[in-house]
Amino acid sequence: MAADKLVTMANQIGAFFTSQGPEKAPAEIAAHLKKFWEPRMRAAIVAHLREGGGGLKPEVRLAIEELAREQGAASAG
Repeated sequence: MAADKLVTMANQIGAFFTSQGPEKAPAEIAAHLKKFWEPRMRAAIVAHLREGGGGLKPEVRLAIEELAREQGAASAG
């Protein structure tokens, strides 16, 4: 799936979870992506983040940074 479509989808998910507040929203967004996005989609959005993450809203960027850390830990361990 194209990065721009993933960014749009992630930002839409982020818009829903922003009502949780800035402290909770990134964790809730990350949990949603882990639960409902297939691994290839998560890998693609993390790759987009590593290439600069253009278009990602701040709370969504934080959520994807969390996914990236988890991916890094999984590949290291």
